[in-house]
Amino acid sequence: MDSVTFTILRYDPASGKEPYYQDYQVQITKPGMMILDGLNQIRWEQDGTLAYRRSCREGVCGSDGINVNGANMLTCVTHIDEVVKNGRLVIQPLPGLPLVKDLVVDLEDFLQKYFTVKPYLITRTPDPDKERLQSPAERKKLDGLYECILCACCSSSCPSYWADPRYLGPSALLNVWRFIEDSRDEGADERLDILDDHHASWRCHTILNCVEACPKGLNPTKAIAGIKKALVNRRF
Repeated sequence: MDSVTFTILRYDPASGKEPYYQDYQVQITKPGMMILDGLNQIRWEQDGTLAYRRSCREGVCGSDGINVNGANMLTCVTHIDEVVKNGRLVIQPLPGLPLVKDLVVDLEDFLQKYFTVKPYLITRTPDPDKERLQSPAERKKLDGLYECILCACCSSSCPSYWADPRYLGPSALLNVWRFIEDSRDEGADERLDILDDHHASWRCHTILNCVEACPKGLNPTKAIAGIKKALVNRRF
């Protein structure tokens, strides 16, 4: 391919216009170009008004999640040739989140739900002289949980998240399970009180969109199943 058409949803609230799609021709200037390379080419060489988020370009910051050809992904780690269809990419903002401008969405509610589940170590016993120790087996339980980068790809791919504005979503639930599973943490009961609600873990219907959407290969559905099991064990 010499070029690819980027069909991008454009929206500027200051213009008073409804959202619309605009085509741009992106030149393939090197092997292995990422989608972010194409967006940068458009912004730097064709249209400086295009708005999108990006930062580290290494799949770590989570700022550049968007929807491409109907699937959520990170632009900085996704090769154009992996997802292009018939020479075209249809690029939209993450679904289910308020639109700010072009590909930029408002993450305030998403992050507030994350903070609601208390995603930090809670301890009540006196601090040790040095660190709080874990065995290798205890530490291994956190694999597949701590790697979340809060890109919102999973939550914004979830129909339950779209349908219920109060649903905490798979990202928040994955992150709270990370601390419930942590052998050093002593706040499981107060977190489970928050999660025993039909807007929390019980709202998950095991659709598995979140698993497919996660750019880090994590499994929020498995974490939510762990929460549900912990709630049932606590109750009965």
